[in-house]
Amino acid sequence: MQEVLFQDLGIKPYKEVWDYQESLLKELVDIKVKNRDIAETQSHLALQQYLLFVEHPPVYTLGKNGNEENILISEKELFQKSIEYFHINRGGDITFHGPEQLVGYPILDLDSFKPDLGWYLRSIEDVIIATMAEYGIVGGRSVGETGVWIDADTKGRERKICAIGIKCSRWVTMHGFAFNVNTDLSYFGNIVPCGIQNKQVTSLQKELGRKVDMNEVKEKVKQNFEKIFEAKLIEHR
Repeated sequence: MQEVLFQDLGIKPYKEVWDYQESLLKELVDIKVKNRDIAETQSHLALQQYLLFVEHPPVYTLGKNGNEENILISEKELFQKSIEYFHINRGGDITFHGPEQLVGYPILDLDSFKPDLGWYLRSIEDVIIATMAEYGIVGGRSVGETGVWIDADTKGRERKICAIGIKCSRWVTMHGFAFNVNTDLSYFGNIVPCGIQNKQVTSLQKELGRKVDMNEVKEKVKQNFEKIFEAKLIEHR
């Protein structure tokens, strides 16, 4: 069972946490490179892996191969509405992060789990699907579209509740998932979410018809992460 250091960063600006992720990824990759060069008779350096939780002030992020035409709001309007924007180095297209959305950033060495990006993405989806089930909501997948959906097979009713976009370097991951809990969904009206036309975005609050306790959701996600990744989360003090 892999030990993973868990940190709840609270509410932090996007760029600050992006930089932090980059530093953790570099740290892991550097250790992996050193371990590769250490003789078998010598002790290898320990790899510290991480799961970060955070909420961001309003921000739009565009993946490295995303289409800027999916941003339907001007720079002036972004400024007026106090929304940040970053073109970043993950996969996927445009998405929104904001208050009451649970953003999770696993910084993991997949060589310690399973070096398979398809498995990794499906496992993140499984964590969210299992969490939704605890609220009586059936989550699922949409063919060819990463993330977690509701009624993905019902034309006109498809709605996305969790976006996923990652970067992987030497099998070390960064970026991750954005799970809409009590998120203000009006922000998604300024973009074509994930570059997918004519499909809705939803949240736990919208599906349940009531506000959900964020700390309760965090605990459920952590427990399901431990089960599905066969990991032990160690609280960072």
